[in-house]
Amino acid sequence: MLLAAATILLCFIVLIWSADRFVAGAASIAENMGMSPIVIGLTIVSLGTSAPEILVSLTASLAGSGELAIGNAIGSNIANIGLVLGVTLLIAPLMVHQSCMKKEIPLLLLTTAAAGMLLLDGVLSRLDGWLMIGALVLLVTQMIRGQRKNLDMLTEIVEEPAHHMQPLQAWFSFLIGLLLLASSSKLLVWGAVFTAKELGVSELVIGLTIVAVGTSLPELAATVTSALRGHTEIALGNIIGSNTFNLLAVMSIPGIVTSEQLEPAVLSRDYPIMAFMTVVLTVSIYVGRKRIKSTAGHSYLGRTVGTLLVSLYALYYYWLHATI
Repeated sequence: MLLAAATILLCFIVLIWSADRFVAGAASIAENMGMSPIVIGLTIVSLGTSAPEILVSLTASLAGSGELAIGNAIGSNIANIGLVLGVTLLIAPLMVHQSCMKKEIPLLLLTTAAAGMLLLDGVLSRLDGWLMIGALVLLVTQMIRGQRKNLDMLTEIVEEPAHHMQPLQAWFSFLIGLLLLASSSKLLVWGAVFTAKELGVSELVIGLTIVAVGTSLPELAATVTSALRGHTEIALGNIIGSNTFNLLAVMSIPGIVTSEQLEPAVLSRDYPIMAFMTVVLTVSIYVGRKRIKSTAGHSYLGRTVGTLLVSLYALYYYWLHATI
């Protein structure tokens, strides 16, 4: 058990570092090949902080632990809103751009509702998985076409462009990052499955808690850093973009690998909580808009909202503990 815990902790550290190396190398390769910065930002960098979730989900699914992968996707979204955004708001209030309220927030709500409808039959099938991937491809294509003049919330772009690497250095960074991502994901899944068996809980619960929080650490770091530097649009974009990618990319993987029967708790407890917290965030944004009418339609999220989100996250963990 001690070995499993140490493995999980070490793998989280390696996952975060290797994801950064992977994205930096991939972005430099794309730049060296003549790809425009906007396309790099909307594709490679947008997927960057979701890379740990994607690799863990793929590894878990291939290992026959689809429940862990599903728990990772849903749990990461809950953690992104309740923990990541909640803690960020306690540190620094955020100003929400009005284009976010018109485009990105409704898109996240639509994605959450659509994915939930696909899961209502209690099965994440191959068809469901491919429909999610198809929606992701359409979304990214539309983003590239429609956001060339205005990089908005659904991108997870850092404040400054990544340091440009020479071709050989870029490929080395890319391959090392990919290798460490794959190996650390495999070890993390082993540690999580072993821990679930030792504690007598389901892989779903481990995915919702330990794995979800660990793979959300890149979002926490990126969001807090952006907020402290005054880049509030990027900070909220990390949450919205990551949650959308988790639903369409991470969630789809278990279904594509093999049809996965969902635990009843997914539909009765976890997915509704995720959807509820998304709605709470939406309502908070629109209520904040009414409070500051002098800012051309912008909205304000302060420490009160942060306290609410963190409290909801804590209550969810209490409910989770009470039902296992």
